Amino acid sequence: MQNIQLDFPHIHAAHCESGAAAALLQHGGLAFDEPLAFGFGCGLSYAFIPVVKMAGMPLISYRMPPGAILKRLQKVLNISFYRRRFRQPELGMQALNDALLQGSPVGVQTSIYWLPYFPDAFRFHFNAHNLVVYGYENGEYLISDPILDTPQRCMVADLQKARFAKGALSAKGLMYYFTAKPPTLDELNLPQLTQDALQRGAKQMLAPLFFIGYRGIHRVANSVAAMPNQNKSEKYRKLYLGNLVRMQEEIGTGGAGFRYLYAAFLERVGGLLNNADIQGFSQQLTEIGDSWRQFAAICVALCKAENLSQYAEVAAALHKIADREKAFWQEIKHFSGSLK
Repeated sequence: MQNIQLDFPHIHAAHCESGAAAALLQHGGLAFDEPLAFGFGCGLSYAFIPVVKMAGMPLISYRMPPGAILKRLQKVLNISFYRRRFRQPELGMQALNDALLQGSPVGVQTSIYWLPYFPDAFRFHFNAHNLVVYGYENGEYLISDPILDTPQRCMVADLQKARFAKGALSAKGLMYYFTAKPPTLDELNLPQLTQDALQRGAKQMLAPLFFIGYRGIHRVANSVAAMPNQNKSEKYRKLYLGNLVRMQEEIGTGGAGFRYLYAAFLERVGGLLNNADIQGFSQQLTEIGDSWRQFAAICVALCKAENLSQYAEVAAALHKIADREKAFWQEIKHFSGSLK
């Protein structure tokens, strides 16, 4: 493989998938920052699926499944998109090299555990971390990792191991890149895109399923309230609360379970459309994000000094957040129906 370095904008983002998408779009000439990529990619959601476990804890997700943001952006922007998985690691690495030689920066899905540029304390078995490869030099790939401040380097063997790690959400070498130039911001029908994004966001958060959206938040609150009466050890209870906080604040969310990121989308698109109502929604969601942060703080306090009677307080705080989310998304649904 010959040395090659593409001119690529490194973006420090709150979330890896929306950050990688924004960087690839900017490289193609579309002035999309991460909030626009996340919002138009309809990334915000909530799901509580106890039958699925991550590190022994029930799955709690504040976002759509991995890959959903990229697929949605491809659809709403009508951009040609290459996306492929591989059975053989050698073929996957060769396809990556070929794309770089053709001048395309390449998004890849990896396991964060096998990326050596992360400190040991930050490495865990999570197979849906997105980054962009934009070059190769002397046995190392040049990496734009959205959640880090600066570009990184990664040995060929390490990146191969990260791309083809086994386990839940295994990427199987997934790589992707845009094969056509995206439209410019002026060429987009922003009012229509915004209406569609808001309606889809409301649909995801107001879904009638008991484990999705605001109903899923209520269900988690019920599970917390039931903790003292279940045959669970103190260690398990603390791990359960710690997992709530970790998924909300650390797993690529930028804090408050993506609420701040989506609020930034509302602020940004409200400015583009000169729409004060949308910017007002941004303020509302920021305040809801603050409530999520306060919820995380009381969870952490309970983990440090457990008092069984305080589980009811934690559950009550979460029920209150669920009610605020329901009211917010009902208002968004009503507003978006009249947006022109």
